Amino acid sequence: MAIVKPFKGLRPPKELVEKVSCLPYDVMNTAEAAQMAAGKQESLLHVTRAEIDLPAGTDLHSEVVYNKAVENFKKMQENGWLKQDDKPKFYIYAQTMEGRTQYGIVGCASSEDYFNGVIKKHELTRIEKEEDRMVLTRYTNANIEPVFFSYKAVPEIDAIVENIVKNQPAEYDFIAEEDGFGHHFWVINDDATNKRIEELFATKVPYTYVADGHHRTAAASRIGKERKEHNPNHTGKEEYNFFMAVHFPDTQLKIIDYNRVVKDLNGLNKEEFLNKVAMKFEVKDMGTDIFKPASLHEFSMYLDGHWYKLNAKQGTYNDNDPLEILDVNVLSKHVLNDILGIADLRTSNRIDFVGGIRGLGELKKRVDSGEMKVAFALYPVSMSQLINIADSGNIMPPKTTWFEPKLRSGLAIHVLD
Repeated sequence: MAIVKPFKGLRPPKELVEKVSCLPYDVMNTAEAAQMAAGKQESLLHVTRAEIDLPAGTDLHSEVVYNKAVENFKKMQENGWLKQDDKPKFYIYAQTMEGRTQYGIVGCASSEDYFNGVIKKHELTRIEKEEDRMVLTRYTNANIEPVFFSYKAVPEIDAIVENIVKNQPAEYDFIAEEDGFGHHFWVINDDATNKRIEELFATKVPYTYVADGHHRTAAASRIGKERKEHNPNHTGKEEYNFFMAVHFPDTQLKIIDYNRVVKDLNGLNKEEFLNKVAMKFEVKDMGTDIFKPASLHEFSMYLDGHWYKLNAKQGTYNDNDPLEILDVNVLSKHVLNDILGIADLRTSNRIDFVGGIRGLGELKKRVDSGEMKVAFALYPVSMSQLINIADSGNIMPPKTTWFEPKLRSGLAIHVLD
């Protein structure tokens, strides 16, 4: 069963939350981070993207950047922009996008659960990306940003959250200027409620699932293991054994499509390419208006100013297999690999990926500009598909899931001692 525990959150005062909080470090580059933090000395970007306070061209992974992050983190606490709660608590973090709100429990997951399989993964990670977040955690002695987890919904947890949201005013409640989404945050002060939430995870939640943030999860867990190995008096109760995560019930989450654009047709002309595609898909020209896939095994393709509907033919997928049911695998096998010669999505420089939050107009724009030759839009993966993949021990192809809104950083920070 899952270990999820309350913690003493390091948080901004209510009146500063909009200045302190920010988008996660990995959805922007240095220039964008600098622009977002302009005029906001309180912004957590001065910690998560500390290079913005250093000369242009500074190596992002150099010691001077991590030292600057520590300096800025200390400054935020000394100035009262971040203050630690007096006792361990759970928090509720809700996000509103396009009229839909999802409610998550902010608590600490167990590093041990990551290594023993209670925390289930569905993506591969790259060591170099893990190392960067590990170094920042070592320097700051904190989980600066949360990770995004899910779990199979538990009615009693849902009821507790609903009761608090209905009867207690939110500590933070604002619409972020960067994304236009609503962010709402409640502090659970009642000891009995905090204890009951911890008990429910320990008795009703056999597994949790990494939805978004595989690298940060791996980095945080490795830090816990590292400190355990260097502490001869380790008990398992130390704060470094745990890391901050927002746990959302699976019934409230919606995965957005993650689409593909390709630079060339692998030496084929338009007619040759369409003929090859038609061997595995029913192809219908939908004209010049944007066409969006409406169901599983239906794809949208944009080529030479026209949108095409592609329906995968029988035999190109297996709905009884957790991997072969995935449309990303159908497209990868029968089009990207077999026709376009793109065997490794992780390393090929002929393909790029576009999150569905940008809309299908972004696909059209990149093809019409001449940068790309063809674009593919996919029907989104479902939460049940993600859970089936993770439960079966399989790994999804790269760039399969896109979750939105992104978790805001700076609403709470977990200190490791």
